[in-house]
Amino acid sequence: MELASRSALEGLLPEGKMTVGTQISIRHFGAVPLGARVRAESILTEIRDRKLLFDVIAYDDFEKIAEGRNEQLIVSVTGFLKKVRWKQGVRG
Repeated sequence: MELASRSALEGLLPEGKMTVGTQISIRHFGAVPLGARVRAESILTEIRDRKLLFDVIAYDDFEKIAEGRNEQLIVSVTGFLKKVRWKQGVRG
């Protein structure tokens, strides 16, 4: 569901920007067998500066299995990767 939110923005963010998930709150309605196909939908409902709020829904081949909200934050790709490399012990 987070990936659906990120994918909904593909090609729309300024160069050098990306989103990261900062919060997700979902309710599950149905079990899904391991390996089953799941489809997620995401609708951008609110923009607050760098914070984007999405309504998210997931379905299997039979029914809606979950719904909720996903929060994404627009960040610098360079800054994000720098922090990841720092946590991996890569300096410089």
